[in-house]
Amino acid sequence: MARLARTEGLTDIQGEILSTVRDFVDKEIIPVATELEHRDEYPTQIVEGLKELGVFGLMIPEEYGGLGESLLTYALTVEEIARGWMSVSGIINTHFIVAYMLKQHGTQEQKDYFLPKMAAGEIRGAFSMSEPALGSDVSAISSKGVRDGDEYVLNGQKMWLTNGGSSTLVAVLCRTDEGHPEGTAPHKSMTTFLVEKEAGFGEVRPGLTIPGKIEKMGYKGVDTTELIMDGLRVPADRVLGGETGRGFYHMMDGVEVGRVNVAARGCGVAQRAFELGVAYAQQRHTFGKPIAQHQAIQFKLAEMATKVEAAHAMMVNAARTKDSGQRNDLEAGMAKYLASEYCKEVVEDAFRIHGGYGFSKEYEIERLYREAPMLLIGEGTAEIQKMIIGRRLLEEYRIQD
Repeated sequence: MARLARTEGLTDIQGEILSTVRDFVDKEIIPVATELEHRDEYPTQIVEGLKELGVFGLMIPEEYGGLGESLLTYALTVEEIARGWMSVSGIINTHFIVAYMLKQHGTQEQKDYFLPKMAAGEIRGAFSMSEPALGSDVSAISSKGVRDGDEYVLNGQKMWLTNGGSSTLVAVLCRTDEGHPEGTAPHKSMTTFLVEKEAGFGEVRPGLTIPGKIEKMGYKGVDTTELIMDGLRVPADRVLGGETGRGFYHMMDGVEVGRVNVAARGCGVAQRAFELGVAYAQQRHTFGKPIAQHQAIQFKLAEMATKVEAAHAMMVNAARTKDSGQRNDLEAGMAKYLASEYCKEVVEDAFRIHGGYGFSKEYEIERLYREAPMLLIGEGTAEIQKMIIGRRLLEEYRIQD
């Protein structure tokens, strides 16, 4: 983008990172994204290129082999990658959430073991909270971990794992009633387990099965799967943080930064949709002139660009709030809600500008039109974001008796 979605106050290092990623997106992702997406093919070469750029270790501290960058740098990087192909940003996102959870909550042994390998992309992370029957009701999780000596035995079924097949480390949320008396609030009896596995499908370790990919409307290329645990044994030292009952808080912390990530993805997809729309509007002629010269199209382009700018500003604010050490669930919820809704609207307007050609698989906007809906539900629906926002506002504006 020549003028839209600029971010003020970046360091020279941040600018260099984003310039490098932008060049990679333009040269290595955009030219092949639609073809790979239509074939539902995992972007192996692209992922290897991102590993070489150090993207997998972007926020992992330098002492563990990462770049030690901020959430803002990461979010802006994701925005650039999603502009090229949203599925690639999804591959990065779940890995990043697990690395973030380890950095914030892992024991020293867990950090020393996992983070260097994650920074190099040797270990790839996935994040497993959802189940087939619970949707947004995390308290209804039924997957369970039971202590057996120096191990836990895990049983249950998980759903909607991004990177479920390609990952080699999964952070899995389960119920653990041990040490938590009957009547304990559900969110206080949950534990995050660090489950190592082989990449691939089928039985990837004894007691753990990853069925084949779930067929999706969009968001293709990246593998989305179930996870089935049947007597899966996990060493007790693979409880995140070494303490049971903290899993809900670990996951919510991860989801909070994940919402900034989803907002960034919405910004990137919306930017690309605007680019496609404004370019096509200058190439397509009707009634003797480019359709960009018709007032109706100019109004549409003006609305699209304004939404791109607004979503980007809110995403940057949410990332900077988190980087400052402040609570950012309000800002992250607002950014995720606005960016995903505006992304859908900008993509649809670009689709309308393309007319009948937007319905053709030969045009990139067709892919974006199928990808945008995932952002409406990823990391919590609009309704969940509104609930979070509403509760936080009532906390901030509570009337004093």
